Amino acid sequence: MVDLRDVLLVDAYNMIGGWPELAQVAPINMQEARDRLLERMADYQAFSGTHVIVVFDAYRVPGLGKSFSQSKVEVYFTKEKETADETIERLVGEMSRKRRQIYVATSDLIEQHVIFAKGALRLSARELLIEVENSEHEIKKRIEQDNSRSNRNTLDGKLSPDQRKLFERWRRE
Repeated sequence: MVDLRDVLLVDAYNMIGGWPELAQVAPINMQEARDRLLERMADYQAFSGTHVIVVFDAYRVPGLGKSFSQSKVEVYFTKEKETADETIERLVGEMSRKRRQIYVATSDLIEQHVIFAKGALRLSARELLIEVENSEHEIKKRIEQDNSRSNRNTLDGKLSPDQRKLFERWRRE
Protein backbone atom coordinates (compact mmCIF):
# COMPACT_ATOMS: atom_id res chain seq x y z
CA MET A 1 0.00 0.00 0.00
CA VAL A 2 1.32 3.44 -0.94
CA ASP A 3 1.64 5.98 1.86
CA LEU A 4 0.03 9.23 0.68
CA ARG A 5 0.26 11.14 3.96
CA ASP A 6 1.81 14.59 3.91
CA VAL A 7 5.54 14.44 4.60
CA LEU A 8 7.67 16.64 6.84
CA LEU A 9 11.42 16.48 6.16
CA VAL A 10 13.36 17.92 9.10
CA ASP A 11 16.92 19.26 8.89
CA ALA A 12 17.83 17.94 12.34
CA TYR A 13 20.87 20.02 13.24
CA ASN A 14 19.12 23.13 11.95
CA MET A 15 16.30 22.47 14.45
CA ILE A 16 18.75 21.66 17.24
CA GLY A 17 20.47 24.99 16.65
CA GLY A 18 17.20 26.87 16.23
CA TRP A 19 15.17 25.58 19.17
CA PRO A 20 16.33 27.25 22.41
CA GLU A 21 15.92 24.17 24.62
CA LEU A 22 17.90 21.95 22.24
CA ALA A 23 20.51 24.62 21.51
CA GLN A 24 21.17 24.83 25.24
CA VAL A 25 21.54 21.04 25.65
CA ALA A 26 23.60 20.39 22.47
CA PRO A 27 27.00 21.75 23.61
CA ILE A 28 26.78 19.65 26.78
CA ASN A 29 25.27 16.45 25.33
CA MET A 30 24.55 16.27 21.59
CA GLN A 31 23.04 12.78 21.86
CA GLU A 32 20.52 14.08 24.40
CA ALA A 33 19.60 16.94 22.03
CA ARG A 34 19.11 14.44 19.16
CA ASP A 35 16.98 12.18 21.36
CA ARG A 36 14.80 15.06 22.55
CA LEU A 37 14.25 16.20 18.96
CA LEU A 38 13.25 12.69 17.90
CA GLU A 39 10.87 12.32 20.87
CA ARG A 40 9.13 15.58 20.05
CA MET A 41 8.94 14.68 16.36
CA ALA A 42 7.40 11.29 17.26
CA ASP A 43 4.72 13.02 19.34
CA TYR A 44 4.10 15.54 16.56
CA GLN A 45 3.80 12.76 13.95
CA ALA A 46 1.34 10.81 16.13
CA PHE A 47 -0.78 13.92 16.70
CA SER A 48 -0.69 15.45 13.22
CA GLY A 49 -0.73 12.31 11.08
CA THR A 50 2.11 13.77 9.01
CA HIS A 51 4.88 11.34 8.06
CA VAL A 52 8.05 12.76 9.66
CA ILE A 53 11.55 12.11 8.31
CA VAL A 54 14.44 13.56 10.31
CA VAL A 55 17.75 14.00 8.46
CA PHE A 56 21.05 14.26 10.33
CA ASP A 57 24.10 15.58 8.52
CA ALA A 58 26.98 13.07 8.75
CA TYR A 59 29.07 14.81 6.06
CA ARG A 60 32.41 14.27 7.81
CA VAL A 61 31.66 10.84 9.26
CA PRO A 62 33.01 8.02 7.09
CA GLY A 63 30.83 5.04 6.32
CA LEU A 64 27.47 6.31 7.47
CA GLY A 65 24.51 6.78 5.17
CA LYS A 66 22.05 4.69 7.15
CA SER A 67 18.38 5.04 7.86
CA PHE A 68 16.19 3.47 10.51
CA SER A 69 12.92 4.04 12.31
CA GLN A 70 12.71 5.31 15.88
CA SER A 71 9.29 5.67 17.50
CA LYS A 72 7.83 5.39 13.97
CA VAL A 73 9.82 8.44 12.81
CA GLU A 74 12.16 7.76 9.90
CA VAL A 75 15.72 8.82 10.71
CA TYR A 76 18.39 9.33 8.06
CA PHE A 77 22.09 9.90 8.59
CA THR A 78 23.58 11.20 5.36
CA LYS A 79 26.28 9.38 3.45
CA GLU A 80 29.89 10.45 3.72
CA LYS A 81 30.42 13.70 1.78
CA GLU A 82 26.65 14.25 1.46
CA THR A 83 25.01 17.09 3.35
CA ALA A 84 21.58 17.03 4.95
CA ASP A 85 20.52 19.63 2.37
CA GLU A 86 21.49 17.30 -0.49
CA THR A 87 19.65 14.38 1.09
CA ILE A 88 16.55 16.49 1.68
CA GLU A 89 16.63 17.78 -1.92
CA ARG A 90 16.93 14.20 -3.20
CA LEU A 91 14.03 13.02 -1.02
CA VAL A 92 11.85 15.94 -2.14
CA GLY A 93 12.57 14.99 -5.75
CA GLU A 94 11.70 11.34 -5.12
CA MET A 95 8.54 12.08 -3.15
CA SER A 96 7.14 14.92 -5.22
CA ARG A 97 5.97 12.49 -7.90
CA LYS A 98 3.36 11.12 -5.51
CA ARG A 99 0.19 13.01 -4.65
CA ARG A 100 0.92 14.53 -1.27
CA GLN A 101 2.23 17.75 0.21
CA ILE A 102 5.87 17.87 1.23
CA TYR A 103 7.12 20.27 3.88
CA VAL A 104 10.76 20.91 4.71
CA ALA A 105 11.74 22.30 8.10
CA THR A 106 14.91 24.36 7.75
CA SER A 107 15.98 27.92 8.48
CA ASP A 108 18.66 27.78 5.76
CA LEU A 109 17.51 30.46 3.32
CA ILE A 110 19.25 28.98 0.26
CA GLU A 111 17.80 25.55 1.02
CA GLN A 112 14.34 27.09 1.37
CA HIS A 113 14.60 28.50 -2.17
CA VAL A 114 15.84 25.20 -3.61
CA ILE A 115 13.12 23.04 -2.05
CA PHE A 116 10.44 25.59 -2.93
CA ALA A 117 11.56 25.35 -6.57
CA LYS A 118 11.15 21.56 -6.33
CA GLY A 119 7.56 21.94 -5.15
CA ALA A 120 7.92 21.58 -1.39
CA LEU A 121 6.74 24.07 1.21
CA ARG A 122 9.05 25.28 3.93
CA LEU A 123 8.83 25.75 7.66
CA SER A 124 11.49 27.63 9.58
CA ALA A 125 12.85 26.16 12.80
CA ARG A 126 10.76 28.71 14.71
CA GLU A 127 7.56 27.87 12.80
CA LEU A 128 8.00 24.14 13.38
CA LEU A 129 8.71 24.72 17.07
CA ILE A 130 5.45 26.69 17.35
CA GLU A 131 3.53 23.87 15.60
CA VAL A 132 5.12 21.24 17.85
CA GLU A 133 4.39 23.25 20.99
CA ASN A 134 0.78 23.80 19.88
CA SER A 135 0.33 20.06 19.28
CA GLU A 136 1.87 19.28 22.70
CA HIS A 137 -0.50 21.78 24.33
CA GLU A 138 -3.48 20.24 22.52
CA ILE A 139 -2.44 16.72 23.56
CA LYS A 140 -2.12 17.82 27.18
CA LYS A 141 -5.53 19.52 27.02
CA ARG A 142 -7.18 16.39 25.59
CA ILE A 143 -5.59 14.19 28.25
CA GLU A 144 -6.83 16.51 30.99
CA GLN A 145 -10.34 16.48 29.48
CA ASP A 146 -10.32 12.69 29.30
CA ASN A 147 -9.12 12.45 32.88
CA SER A 148 -11.76 14.88 34.15
CA ARG A 149 -14.55 13.01 32.33
CA SER A 150 -13.73 9.65 33.79
CA ASN A 151 -13.96 9.00 37.48
CA ARG A 152 -12.67 5.49 36.93
CA ASN A 153 -10.22 4.08 39.40
CA THR A 154 -7.42 3.38 36.92
CA LEU A 155 -3.81 2.38 37.41
CA ASP A 156 -2.75 5.53 35.56
CA GLY A 157 -4.10 7.66 38.39
CA LYS A 158 -1.81 5.92 40.84
CA LEU A 159 1.44 6.32 38.82
CA SER A 160 4.01 9.00 39.45
CA PRO A 161 4.96 11.29 36.53
CA ASP A 162 8.30 9.45 36.21
CA GLN A 163 6.53 6.08 35.99
CA ARG A 164 4.13 7.45 33.35
CA LYS A 165 7.06 8.77 31.33
CA LEU A 166 8.82 5.39 31.54
CA PHE A 167 5.70 3.51 30.40
CA GLU A 168 5.16 5.99 27.55
CA ARG A 169 8.75 5.51 26.38
CA TRP A 170 8.25 1.71 26.44
CA ARG A 171 4.98 2.07 24.53
CA ARG A 172 6.72 3.99 21.73
CA GLU A 173 9.51 1.45 21.36
